[in-house]
Amino acid sequence: MDTKIRTGIAYHNDYLKHDTGTHPECKERLIVIMKAIENNKINKRIVNIFNKNHEIDKKLIVNQIELVHNLKYIKYIQELSNKEWGILDSDTIISKDSYDASLRAVDGIISSIDAIMDGMANAFVLARPPGHHAFSNRGSGFCIFNNIAIGARYAQKKYNLKKVLIVDWDVHHGNGTQDIFYDDSSVLYFSTHQSIGYPGTGKINEVGANKGIGFNINIPMPMGVGDAEFVQVFKDILVPIALEFNPDIVLISAGQDTHAKDHLGGMNMTELGFKQLASIVKYIADLTAKGKMVAVLEGGYNLDALSASVINILDSFIEKDANFKNSLNDNDFKKNHNGIFEFISEIKQIQKKYWKSL
Repeated sequence: MDTKIRTGIAYHNDYLKHDTGTHPECKERLIVIMKAIENNKINKRIVNIFNKNHEIDKKLIVNQIELVHNLKYIKYIQELSNKEWGILDSDTIISKDSYDASLRAVDGIISSIDAIMDGMANAFVLARPPGHHAFSNRGSGFCIFNNIAIGARYAQKKYNLKKVLIVDWDVHHGNGTQDIFYDDSSVLYFSTHQSIGYPGTGKINEVGANKGIGFNINIPMPMGVGDAEFVQVFKDILVPIALEFNPDIVLISAGQDTHAKDHLGGMNMTELGFKQLASIVKYIADLTAKGKMVAVLEGGYNLDALSASVINILDSFIEKDANFKNSLNDNDFKKNHNGIFEFISEIKQIQKKYWKSL
């Protein structure tokens, strides 16, 4: 590994073979991202952890998928792919190469975790299909296997990283991820998402169950909010709780469909806002997990907004020291944007039962 390279990406052309036709979750999403990286100066400061001849052991990958999904469901996806066309639900398409692409997507996060455990600082898995709507026994919402959940379990099993923080900033709530870890105190799931819309879960009172109570944090953001509101929530709620939790590794479900230009959302984030969020999460990883951080691509369907946002996130990953406090004008944090202070206070009232830092 080049010791001068601190940030990696995991990308393979097989991700393009998941054929969804004219569906919003299409191969063009990755094509524009990779072209943007190629044409940006950051391309000299990141490395693809996959070489051109990278092959996978499918049996080994299936074993890792079984950490989250039952074998019956895995075989069902394979059977649908063998039929060359199928539908998991009204939103989720299976084509002849979807099973193999899904295995590759899982390999992306597994290989990225291996890379950071071998000395790479952080990585961004630029894979598809996405995963955070996938439950242990079914896929939904464009998702087949839950890549981020599998990565969390893999990190725990192979490297004995006991505590995992998952930060999900997709516009849609990661209902599959929440369900998988809902009664688990070893995984802290933190999700900001649009309060109205698909999948209808992620209410503030969904805080976990049994041993996992308090380890599920939902922030259903009001429609129309933007960078300042998201940053305020991350600073006031995520940072203190995450530092108290003290994770051994940080994973990000990076969906850029909260961007103002994205037609599947109703938010007003910008690409610079995503850089800000990434800097905050990197700050947490640097303080708690020795910088160990892996992001996985989720949503984002306006191609220009998606590619620009990913570039900004990677730019933040590359920075040696996260300095999020000075990234936005101080005046942004003195304004009560869209009643954000009252909203934060409401969240704190619920979460302070479980977190002393609040």
